[in-house]
Amino acid sequence: MERAPDPTTRAPADGGGLTRRRTRRSVGERAVLGFLGAAAVLSVLTTTGIVLTLVVESIPFFEHVAPKEFLTGTGWSPLAGGGSQAFGVLPLVWSTLYLTLVALAVAIPLGLGVGILLAEYASARVRRTVKPVVEVLAGVPTIVFGYFALTFLTPLLQEHLGIELQIFNGLSAGIVLGILVLPTIASVSEDAMSAVPQSLREGAFGLGAAKRQVVVRVVFPAALSGIVAALVLGASRAIGETVVILVAAGNTPSLTTDLGTAHQNMAAFIANVARSDVSAGSVAYDTIFAVGLTLFAITLALNLVAIRFVRRYRQVYE
Repeated sequence: MERAPDPTTRAPADGGGLTRRRTRRSVGERAVLGFLGAAAVLSVLTTTGIVLTLVVESIPFFEHVAPKEFLTGTGWSPLAGGGSQAFGVLPLVWSTLYLTLVALAVAIPLGLGVGILLAEYASARVRRTVKPVVEVLAGVPTIVFGYFALTFLTPLLQEHLGIELQIFNGLSAGIVLGILVLPTIASVSEDAMSAVPQSLREGAFGLGAAKRQVVVRVVFPAALSGIVAALVLGASRAIGETVVILVAAGNTPSLTTDLGTAHQNMAAFIANVARSDVSAGSVAYDTIFAVGLTLFAITLALNLVAIRFVRRYRQVYE
């Protein structure tokens, strides 16, 4: 019995073999593949352009300020006049990392709690209702969060809890910054836990484990790589946040651990200098690129550590 010829192939005129006929489906697949490749190349080129811009524009700054003084100095006042400028970036780096830690202290327990609730305890109906509501927070403009911290949370902490705070302080800004990154941690961690195969849960239940034990000892470790990715995304968002810190935390970077005083992170400093009356080409103006390069290096280091951790503990299921 003869086999019907494959409509996607045809014999060439010289009879030398079969070649695949170009069909509408194959053309569409090649177009999609080309688009995806172009998007990947564009992403690489964009990142390379950003790095080159930061490096090239930072060279004039480091011609006036030694890298050692910049990285180890404890005084930061690049906009001061009368020869009293100081270019030690440590206070700015400390305020950035300190406020990020405060934000994560708020966002991690709440975000993971919401993720565990939605993935393991909530019904499908509750999940469909609650998850979009949580994710709406990610769409609220950051300026709204900033004024929420300044006009609502700070007076609340001062008057009702009796905490001594300045008008611009790190505590209110850090708390609201944690609320800002909470949807990212909750959504990504919930997706990671929902992706854990149901057979693992059923096996644990079959061995007599309680629900809490299954969540803590089976599901959570199995989804650890995705949860770490959620935490890294949240931390990166907190490190690079500008408007909340600019509005609610003030413009005073410092090495203090007192959250009742003003703080300033690196992104807020860049925004503050960019909108101030600083002449282009001056050392004060060049600090924008030096601080931006430092911020990029910190974020890159954070992501490299997280990628290595995720690759080490990643679990693949069939």
